[in-house]
Amino acid sequence: MEQNTSLQQQLLEAGVHFGHLRKKWNPKMLPYIFAEKKGIHIIDLNKTTESLQEASAALKQIAKSGKKIMFVGTKKQAKEIVTECAKRVNMPFVTERWLGGMLTNFNTVRKSVKKMQSIEKMLTDGTFDSITKKERLTLARDKDKMEKVLGGISQLGRVPAALFLIDIGHEHIALAEAKKLGITTFGMVDTNSDPNKVDFAIPSNDDATKSIAIIVNYIAAAIADGLAERQAAKEDEVEEVGSDENEKKAARIQAEAELEASRGRGEKTARTPGAPKRRVPNSGRRTGAR
Repeated sequence: MEQNTSLQQQLLEAGVHFGHLRKKWNPKMLPYIFAEKKGIHIIDLNKTTESLQEASAALKQIAKSGKKIMFVGTKKQAKEIVTECAKRVNMPFVTERWLGGMLTNFNTVRKSVKKMQSIEKMLTDGTFDSITKKERLTLARDKDKMEKVLGGISQLGRVPAALFLIDIGHEHIALAEAKKLGITTFGMVDTNSDPNKVDFAIPSNDDATKSIAIIVNYIAAAIADGLAERQAAKEDEVEEVGSDENEKKAARIQAEAELEASRGRGEKTARTPGAPKRRVPNSGRRTGAR
C-alpha cells in the first residue's frame, strides 16, 4: 500500500491527473474520471495506478518470454523520452512518422531497412570511394532519411508481440494495424480517447512531458525486470546443465576407478604365493617324444 501511495504521489506531482476540457471528453472515459475542476476533467489516480501496474505486469511477462515490445510516440513531447527508454531496454521504437503498413506490410518495410543497412555498410567500408562526391552525398542523405524513420526498428526481425502507444488517438494508424494483426496493445489514454480501443488502457495525461516521462519510465523498468529474470533463468539452466554434466563425469571417473581397482585385485589373487601352478600342455614337446 505504501508503494502505491508513493507512486500516486509521484503521478500527482507529474500532473498525470490533468485531463482535457470537459467539452472534449469521451463519455467512455467516465469510469476513470474523478472530478471536474474549472471545466477540466481530473483523472482518478487510483485507477491510473491500478492500470499502470496491471499493464507493467503484462509487459514484464512478454519481455520475460523473449518477445519484442514496440514503443510508438510520434508526438513532439514524447519523442525523446520514448527513444531513450526504448533504447535502454533494447526494444524497437517509432518516434518520427508511422509509415502506413509498418506492421501489416512488414516484409516490404524490412526490405527498406536492409537497403538502409547496406548503404550504411558500403559508405563505411569504402565501396563507394569510386563514385563521385555528389552521388555519395545523395546516398548519404537517403540513408539519413531512412535512418530517421526506420532507425528504431532496424533490429526488428519479425512483427512485435505488443505495442505501447503514447496517445492512442494520435497513433490511430498504428493501433488499427496492431488490431488487424491481433497484436496486444497498451496505451496512455487521456479523457478525450476511447479506452476500449486498447487491450490495456492507462488513464493519464498524454500531453505533458513530465506525465509521459513517469509512465514510460515505469513501463521500461518493468520490461527491464522481465529481461533480467529471463537472463537469470537462462544462467540457472546453463548452470544446471553444467552440474548435470559434472555429476555424469564424476560418476564415470568413479566407475573407471572401481574397474581399475577390481582388475588390480584380480591380478593379486592370481599371483598368491603357494597357489598351485596351472600346467600348460606343450604340444611341440609331446610331438618330439613321439
